[in-house]
Amino acid sequence: MNDLLLSLQPEKVWSYFREITLIPRPSKQEERINQYLIDFAIMHQLQHAQDEVGNVFIYKKAMPGYEHLKTTVLQSHVDMVCEKNSDKIHDFSTDPIEVRLVDGWVKANGTTLGADDGIGVAAQLAILASDNIPHGPIECLFTVDEETGLTGAFGLSNEALKGKILLNLDSEDEGELFIGCAGGKDTVIELPYSTEACPEGVKAYMLGISGLKGGHSGDDIHKGLGNANKLLNRILFASEKQFQIRIAHIEGGNLRNALAREASATVVVSQANAEKFEALVTELKAGICNEFAVTEPLLAISLTSIDSIPDKVVVFADQQKLLRSLYACPHGVIAYSQTIPGFVETSTNLASIRMEAEYFLITTSQRSSLESAKEDIANMVKATFELAGAKVTQSNGYPGWAPNPESEIREITVTSYLNLFNEQPQVKAIHAGLECGLIGDKYPGMDMISYGPTIKGAHSPDERIEISSVQKFWDLTLDILKNIPSEKA
Repeated sequence: MNDLLLSLQPEKVWSYFREITLIPRPSKQEERINQYLIDFAIMHQLQHAQDEVGNVFIYKKAMPGYEHLKTTVLQSHVDMVCEKNSDKIHDFSTDPIEVRLVDGWVKANGTTLGADDGIGVAAQLAILASDNIPHGPIECLFTVDEETGLTGAFGLSNEALKGKILLNLDSEDEGELFIGCAGGKDTVIELPYSTEACPEGVKAYMLGISGLKGGHSGDDIHKGLGNANKLLNRILFASEKQFQIRIAHIEGGNLRNALAREASATVVVSQANAEKFEALVTELKAGICNEFAVTEPLLAISLTSIDSIPDKVVVFADQQKLLRSLYACPHGVIAYSQTIPGFVETSTNLASIRMEAEYFLITTSQRSSLESAKEDIANMVKATFELAGAKVTQSNGYPGWAPNPESEIREITVTSYLNLFNEQPQVKAIHAGLECGLIGDKYPGMDMISYGPTIKGAHSPDERIEISSVQKFWDLTLDILKNIPSEKA
């Protein structure tokens, strides 16, 4: 099935992307893709190295006649987000990605595709393997664990790179050139709970939210998409208030940087209130689906009676703390930029809910292009759950990337794009976090730009990459490399 990629252009890029789809590479499990890169370097007789955190470096000398150009760093991350539909059987630790071609796009079969950022890795390999692409000295940096902790960028030595220009191949909108990004941090909550024997005379149900688009918690936060955790909690809150339902189990969402697509809860309600409870859920379902009719047309809210009555339910007072905290917890866009029209400045994502043995584990993430605003929204989330008696921990976070008005590589890239496609690209900042922030922090003065082909639905099973945009991405990269300024310029 993945051989379908071999029919696409540019041939070398898609050929390497095909090989990458066959290699399992979840975040924090990059050993196989890293060994592939090292074997590639050895096969092509290229100098290479690997640092303590797992980042791989492959170096290539300038093509004859281009030795005078400045050294350029090409950078992508090797890990991928591992999300799948609930009915899809797939083990990301062992199974290759199954690829499909659909109306000009490459998609996976019920899982994330890994074009984020496998296509960037593939482009780097195609350049490294070539013998006819004009370029100066190249340093290719392949970072690990970008999706779940930016571990590779955090662990990057400030002495590993010599280049002063960096092309980050990890953006997802062809025709858009990014010169800045948001910083972010995680706020993780442990809300204690106890259980007690399930009341007698009850009926049990499974309440589920599914069919949401999901997506990237930075790129897609402004699109008015549903959050399965918030929608599930909304129904549970109303049902508790009217019929004192009791929760036996609850879970929703998955990754910290993905919008929650699915959530479910096992609940019980007295048999006397069962029909009224079903009617309430039907009423709430109609209203919620109407609210999201445009942005989430496939939203499904299900209530299914189950025969097995749970042995235990959450103590009512602890359940109240959970539902009220989740209701109060902000989610979505908090502020838009006052200087860049339509640009999200600050946001927060209620990413996931899990039940551990003695506490609810709730994961959230905050982003902002302003450090002060990032801290403010993170503390808002923290305070919400601390009021309920939760233990709250926050990551150190990662810095944003401030636009450089004197950027040389920005001017080169804009000129290349205009000359190649007779169209002015959009130059903007991105609300998602990019490794450029951390790299720039370690290499002050590094002149950076981020771009890529068009990828939609990143971090969800709807992830897809537009085939035609990959050719433009490739052509732009080659033209940029050819026009890197002289070291002595």
